[in-house]
This record gives sequence, structure tokens and C-alpha cells, in this order.
Amino acid sequence: MKTINNKVLLITGGTGSFGSAVLQKFLHTDHFREIRIFSRDEKKQDDMRNNLNHEKLKFYIGDVRDYGSIEKAMRGVDYVFHAAALKQVPSCEFFPLEATRTNVFGTQNVIDAAVANKVSKVICLSTDKAAYPINAMGISKALMEKVAVAASRDALDTTVCLTRYGNVMGSRGSVIPLFLKQIKEGKTITITDPNMTRFLMSLEDAVDLVLFAFEHGNPGDLFVNKAPAGTIANLAKALQELCKSNNEVKIIGTRHGEKLYETLCTREEMLKAEDMGAFYRIPADNRDLNYAQYFSEGETDISKIEDYHSHNTVQQDVEGMKSLLLGLSLIQKELGIKSNF
Repeated sequence: MKTINNKVLLITGGTGSFGSAVLQKFLHTDHFREIRIFSRDEKKQDDMRNNLNHEKLKFYIGDVRDYGSIEKAMRGVDYVFHAAALKQVPSCEFFPLEATRTNVFGTQNVIDAAVANKVSKVICLSTDKAAYPINAMGISKALMEKVAVAASRDALDTTVCLTRYGNVMGSRGSVIPLFLKQIKEGKTITITDPNMTRFLMSLEDAVDLVLFAFEHGNPGDLFVNKAPAGTIANLAKALQELCKSNNEVKIIGTRHGEKLYETLCTREEMLKAEDMGAFYRIPADNRDLNYAQYFSEGETDISKIEDYHSHNTVQQDVEGMKSLLLGLSLIQKELGIKSNF
């Protein structure tokens, strides 16, 4: 980011957790002279406007489904962080077409508007659920990735690349706020499967991944960060110990659309992944419509490679979980610890 100065940044879905974290990082720097927040929710925009009260911030009401609204917000923009999405798994299961309209067609609108306005770089945010997807949310995000990679081939003045990361600890709709609520109210802690594992990422980790892609991304690149993981049982126990609670724990079984573990890189992607230390870079599949490469020519090494998933990454025990949890502002607030973020 050292070479970036006095630019204009647009964040779609900017009133969410990711957008708020980006503002924490850049609002008081010289990297951007203007940061545009694009979203549908005028109440969240008004809250952000009043809470931050900063002259760099500009707010645009609109929907990525509507090309006209995103194109207007894109004028004069240098960089885009595309975070707008439908992410709630059960909602997407019941309304898969709505997930498609936002996550797939909305992404195409964002990229088209960026290309039309000669935006320098677009970073599209994806999810681990896009790797071997089994639910509508993951399927729509997987197709979003394909849309972005396909668009990157023809976007001559605009670099389009992607990031993919796991569940952000403490984010809205995630299990940590649910467990905390159950603990505070003295209710039973409901665990789906104690052996279920999930990647453990903070919001700061997610922002760092996007910024790494921002600095190093080539057209069509997908970036994944290496992250630890842990079981849901250990997560619940860590929260109990931090909150000094002894709530009963009940196993309710795996819900529809859930996996035992999440995959960040498929074995097909790991075959061509570049290890960049804390991150993997997965270059775009640049095959043309040469059918031999799809049907009659294979990869002999692919069966020897394992996916990168939450069962085979570094595992955190209860103490490790507690250490990670103490870095979250949500936990710090709950325990009365002053945050440094």
C-alpha cells in the first residue's frame, strides 16, 4: 500500500463487518482521499455516517443487482472492494434465486461498471463454502468466482482478482455470538457436531488477505490465507472457561447445508497453487475452448494432492482457542477488556 496515495476507494456492502474494519484501517491515512460506501441499508449508512462523522466518507444507496446504481457510484473510483453478498446459508437455501441475483449477477454488474469506468483494480470477496459447494450460498459464490475469473480475461484496463476466506470469528450470524448469548442467558449451549471443524479467522485477518490481493493480484488470481482451525466442541469449552460458566451442552446434530469441515483450497487448486508464505495464490485457469484439455488430457498428479481444509490445517486446542478469542473486540467487550483495535 506504500505506492497508493490520494485515491478513491469504493466498498460494496460497505456497512458490514468487513467495510467497518477497512475504515478502521484507512480512514485516517493518506492512501485514500475518498472512501465510498455502497449498500442498500440507509439505516446502517446513517449510523455509520453519524458514528464516524468523517469528511472522506461518501455514501451511496443502491443495490449491486441494479447496474445503474452501481455504475453511478463507480464514476471516478480507482479501486473496489466487492463485499456485497447474501451470505446467510439457510436464507439462501430457501431463496436460491435471490442469492444468485445478488452474488452472481450483482458481481457481474460491479465488474462491468468498474470496466466501463476504467477502475484500476477490483477485489471480489468469496468464501470457503465456494470450494466443493453443497448449499445454495456456496454454489452462488462458486459461480461468482467463475464470473470474476472469466471477466478478468477481457478487462484490459481493470485487474479483477479474488480472495476466499473462512468464517470470521464473531461476525454477524456466526456461532460465537450465539454461544455467548446462550451463556449469558443461562441457556443450554447447542452444538451441531462436536467434531465439526472450522477455520479461525479474525476480521483483521480477512482485511489483511484482501490487502495482500490488492498489492499482489494479477488478473484472475484467487488468494487464500493459511489459517488455524478447531472443533466446535473446543470453541464452546473455550468460551465457557473465559466466561466462567458451566452451562449444559447439548448436541443437536448437523443442520441442512452444513459440512463436517470446510475447504479453502480444493486439490485441483492446490495442484497449481503458489505458496506465498502466509497465503496461497491460485492463478486463473487460462485454458481456452480446447476440448482436449477438458476431456482427453488429464493431470496425473492430481490424485496425489490433498485439499487444504479445516481438518488438516493447524489445529487449536482449548487454550489456543482462548488466546484467539481474547483478540476479538466482541470478547473484550464481554469481559470488560479494553480493545487495542
